[in-house]
Amino acid sequence: MNNRIAVVPGSFDPPTLGHLDVIRRAATLYDTLHVLVVHNPDKEAMLPIARRVSLLEQAIAEAGIAGDVIVASWSVGLLVDYAAEVDAGVLVKGIRSQVDVAYETPMAIVNRHLTHVETVFLLPDPAHALVSSSLVRQVAALGGDVTPFVPPAVARLLDTGTADG
Repeated sequence: MNNRIAVVPGSFDPPTLGHLDVIRRAATLYDTLHVLVVHNPDKEAMLPIARRVSLLEQAIAEAGIAGDVIVASWSVGLLVDYAAEVDAGVLVKGIRSQVDVAYETPMAIVNRHLTHVETVFLLPDPAHALVSSSLVRQVAALGGDVTPFVPPAVARLLDTGTADG
């Protein structure tokens, strides 16, 4: 297990500027960063996983995020199985509030128990602290302007209304 390899997991449905902030900062902390789009069975997705992977790749490139950043997806098995497969010793999670801490802490403890992978929490840039993918989905569904909250690639997609492909 390599503590210089980290995984940033999330549903990224859609990717937000807050996600990019976490990815940018994590890319400076670790030698290799896997940005992992995971299937969340508790949520109905707006975008197919392949589209989310593509959007993240575009957003990371457009943002000029440097380093060894790999975007992948994982929909079967435990997150820690992916971490073990890529020899990652760290999971990086962005947390916006106490609600996120309460939700993420038990998972971090179980993940550490299962495979000894550690979880690092990154606090958000205050500009992105209140933005979530679900909020972006709501604003977009009601015809609102989401450009202040999402990378340009996502804004272009949501503006054209072609989120299903």
